Amino acid sequence: MSSNFALIRNPRSRKNVNDPDNFRKEAQDYLGKWFVEPPSRESIIEAVQDMSRQEVDCIAVDGGDGTVSDVLTAIYHAYDDEALPAVAILPSGNTNLIASDVGFGQRGLSALKRLEELCENKTMRYNVRRRHALGVRWSDPARPAVLGMFHGMAAYTRAIEIAHKPAILDHFSHEMAVAITLASAFGKLIFRKTRDEWMKGEKVFMAKNQENGQEDYCFLFLSTTLNQLTKSIWPFWNEKEGGIHYLKVKDHPPHLLAASAALLTGRSPAWLRKNRHYDSGTAHQITLKMSHDFVLDGEVMESGADGITHLFSGPLFDFIQA
Repeated sequence: MSSNFALIRNPRSRKNVNDPDNFRKEAQDYLGKWFVEPPSRESIIEAVQDMSRQEVDCIAVDGGDGTVSDVLTAIYHAYDDEALPAVAILPSGNTNLIASDVGFGQRGLSALKRLEELCENKTMRYNVRRRHALGVRWSDPARPAVLGMFHGMAAYTRAIEIAHKPAILDHFSHEMAVAITLASAFGKLIFRKTRDEWMKGEKVFMAKNQENGQEDYCFLFLSTTLNQLTKSIWPFWNEKEGGIHYLKVKDHPPHLLAASAALLTGRSPAWLRKNRHYDSGTAHQITLKMSHDFVLDGEVMESGADGITHLFSGPLFDFIQA
């Protein structure tokens, strides 16, 4: 394995557009060819393939959730499962949900210096958090699987589309954009026309762990392989280690405001767990059939011609901690 590490930096990420501490030059001087600023997803794939051939054992990612997802996907297709590189996440994007659980803990020059120390002392994997990636596979074999860490659909897709509007995305910090998105989403539930449209949900077939599934209308679906989210938000219960945590909320859920308040503060009271409109647990594989788009790590994706996607518990990654 290489004794050095590579750094993939997204120059278009919010916190990378300006470079006040001359990070780019410092990283380039230290890493040489292993400092990469890919202009496209295809360029990320090519860069990671080169890293695999040279047995690079650690890849730092300086970007947001979308960039992390692209890099994990490229690693999945380029490296053997038994020789996966460790990953260090330096959060700098519009959404940095993944870093709230497995981020490096530093960014900028301090992160670069710390990575240099770990590399020189050969202690890159001395302190890591291990998480499975969340994989998405389409029924079309010609479409390659992708990896991420957080998946959502139905009302979540609608909310993300609000957040991605230029009026929000280009003018507010990530935290403020999240607040505005939540306010806008709840606003849609106040007015009767949009409330009825959102509350009726989307028709979704869901099957867990190759069991017989069922089709019904879904107001909200979330899934992740992370162990914590930003702040105290944790909308899951009945969790088990090593799988996909999921939450499914059926159409026209009762007590929605009370349920939201509880889940946004990491609580799942008994009345919520017993309500048939709210279902949460852990699975190693989830098959979904739907006619609408879904979201993976902030990126809106099509569900394919037949609407069938398979969520699976992907490879186990070492995420380096500073």
